[in-house]
Amino acid sequence: MNQSAATSTPPAPALTAGWLRRALRHRSFVAGAVLVLLLLAAAALSLVWTPWSPYDMDLPAKLQRPSSQHWLGTDAFGRDVASLLLVGARNSLLVGVIAVGIGMGLGVALGLLAAARRGWVEEAIMRLADFTFAFPAILSAIMMTAVFGAGTINSIIAIGIFNIPTFARVTRASANAVGSRDFILAARACGKGSVRITLEHVLPNIASVLIVQATVQFAIAILAEAALSYLGLGTQPPQPSWGRMLSDAQTLMFQAPLLAVWPGVAIALAVLGLNLLGDGLRDLLDPRLTRQR
Repeated sequence: MNQSAATSTPPAPALTAGWLRRALRHRSFVAGAVLVLLLLAAAALSLVWTPWSPYDMDLPAKLQRPSSQHWLGTDAFGRDVASLLLVGARNSLLVGVIAVGIGMGLGVALGLLAAARRGWVEEAIMRLADFTFAFPAILSAIMMTAVFGAGTINSIIAIGIFNIPTFARVTRASANAVGSRDFILAARACGKGSVRITLEHVLPNIASVLIVQATVQFAIAILAEAALSYLGLGTQPPQPSWGRMLSDAQTLMFQAPLLAVWPGVAIALAVLGLNLLGDGLRDLLDPRLTRQR
């Protein structure tokens, strides 16, 4: 038997014309992709343009209703709410990307190491993951705030640490499932080492699972950042944040209820879009579901 044929990795769903046609017919994927693209567009737009400066206060114009000048009205300091939402989208994406990147980078590496080495290495990594699970993002941020002070960096680190054991567990479970398949056994029989097998065969076969998990954790990171900012532990003034917009609006619920509606809707749509996108990607990237379609 030819060595390359014996150890070849089964092909994963690719970005072909057929895959794109299936994706466009998948309602969950399309709806999630549209919402995520709107979130990305809002964040990108805030880099070059906002209707008004999100940092300039205009107290005589405070608590205005939506108008042609201020599309979504103004807050208690006279700042334009639409501008705050646009810049808040950028901050939420920044926190989510870095926090998920930290969790995915370290978590995937630890999960692959646990699956490849087994024994006491796997046991030690999994017990460390269990210990880390005892400190959720908000609790970790509270502890870090008590030591280092509140801020965006501390919230990113706290959310990132919370993501590490999640990715480690998912990676280890998926890698163990792939490790028992015939093409992995063939690769071992051909003399390939564990590192080469992991990089060439295991990782490509679990990439779709990790992509789906990343979208889910991204949604959780946005929610965690909003919660931390709401508690005053995340993004600090004058930097706009959806969570702090909600916190500022809670004392004005009867005077200006829309101040709480806009950031709440933004958070809900962002999380909904990422979850729908993750569900769609899970269906489209799963070879078993792909064959059934």
